[in-house]
Amino acid sequence: MLVISNIRQSVDKSDNDAIEAAVSRLGRLKSECERAVIVRKGVDARRKNVTHVYSVGIFLKGGEKAEIAAEKKVEGASLRREFELSIPKVSPKAGMKRPVVCGFGPAGMFAALVLARAGLCPVVLERGADADARTAAVEAYNRTGRLDINTNIQFGEGGAGTFSDGKLTTRIGSPVCEFVLKTFAAHGAPDEILYLAKPHIGTDILTEVVKSIRREIIALGGEVRFLCRAEKIITKSGRVAGVLTADGELGTDTLILAAGHSARDMYEHIYESGISIVSKPFSVGFRIEHLREDIDAAMYGRFAGHKNLKSAEYQLSYREGERGVYTFCMCPGGEVVAASSEEGAFVVNGMSRHARDGVNSNSAVVVSVSAGDFGDAGPLSGMYFQRRLEKNAYLTARGCAPVSTLGAYMKTGQSTFTRVNPSIRFKTRETDISALFPAHIDEFLKRGITAFEKNIRGFSAPHAAVTGIETRTSAPVRIIRDETRRSPDVSGLYPCGEGAGYAGGIMSAAVDGVNTAMCILKSLEG
Repeated sequence: MLVISNIRQSVDKSDNDAIEAAVSRLGRLKSECERAVIVRKGVDARRKNVTHVYSVGIFLKGGEKAEIAAEKKVEGASLRREFELSIPKVSPKAGMKRPVVCGFGPAGMFAALVLARAGLCPVVLERGADADARTAAVEAYNRTGRLDINTNIQFGEGGAGTFSDGKLTTRIGSPVCEFVLKTFAAHGAPDEILYLAKPHIGTDILTEVVKSIRREIIALGGEVRFLCRAEKIITKSGRVAGVLTADGELGTDTLILAAGHSARDMYEHIYESGISIVSKPFSVGFRIEHLREDIDAAMYGRFAGHKNLKSAEYQLSYREGERGVYTFCMCPGGEVVAASSEEGAFVVNGMSRHARDGVNSNSAVVVSVSAGDFGDAGPLSGMYFQRRLEKNAYLTARGCAPVSTLGAYMKTGQSTFTRVNPSIRFKTRETDISALFPAHIDEFLKRGITAFEKNIRGFSAPHAAVTGIETRTSAPVRIIRDETRRSPDVSGLYPCGEGAGYAGGIMSAAVDGVNTAMCILKSLEG
């Protein structure tokens, strides 16, 4: 298609108006236009006059030859070919056992889907429950405080991303992103994710989407075993030989390890088994909440509340030397959720539904940490640092969610909740948030809050709400793999996704799952 970019439209105008504006740029070629579609739509809120910015794809009657010729004649035009992932049908090698995928988050799910479409009938092991039972377990935890350590916001069908916001933004720039988006849309996600600059699905829709993908995997001959934790990787002569679960041993010579960033028992098993694993930086902090209408007003000005504008998003960062503080996983019109996966520990995340119409908007405010903060006592030092912070948060707030006004935290006044109330549906206790962090991290978080006020007026308002603690921003380790995506220590073991340290979010994890599965298929074709 011929893509015409930088079509700016008033927020009062419709998508059809943008298409008409793009077609008008064709000039004398307008009569050759066969059809036109929106391929990208974003919001430019940097100016006082908020606008939508479009890219429109145009198909000419003369096909590719005509589009190539038109590219040089039309202002702002470029050619774009749609990406199609070619999944070969492969025959297992003689004696090859069914591949096993450990984990049914985005990486494991898309790896299993590709293997199933190739005809390899994978077996998926997921320690948590299916999406429906998982939803019930999360609601019970909020209501009673009783945690299911296997089925929670971190573990279960769809992975940690299912109970967040379903954000599909990424910076990796891989063409495989198009395959992932189309797959989500084919399984029930809104078609707008195919063109929005910052697409998201929402937890309410994503729980249905992941169930639909699971049904396709099963229809193609795959198998998904819930409440089945991989306890041990069985090796023989330097090769994968199987996986030990509570249900017994499952033999395989191909294991995709996509266990997620909270599978701490698996990290310990990997380390004890002598499989190469190293510590990596991650970030820690808390969730901050403002009224959605206040963020909309700060970002959109007089256009706030316009029927054609979605709830406002922001992304902020501040750096001093080697350390940075930034906002992460911003959830417009969302809520803060209790996201623990271990007894006697407390951690939070952010979540929003597709409509993003909640009273508050929240975001993590986090500081990057590395070996200088948590020590260099082995590859799992960062993981144990996370755990210490989470246990301290649990003890400090006596089993409740630690909350505070921003004024109390920053020592700028207003110690009682008035304008903004914490949205978390877990029991809360007003707490000294500074007590949750080492002093140098706490100080840097406060510097970040002060700096962000320059970007968004009212960000540091004393009435804002703070809830701790956020530690699961990314995996604290990386499980080493080579250029073929295999572990250099165990043949047939493929570390994959965010939990293995190779992704950061739904999209990049899903892409890593696809690419890992394609590597396996390539080795079989070879």
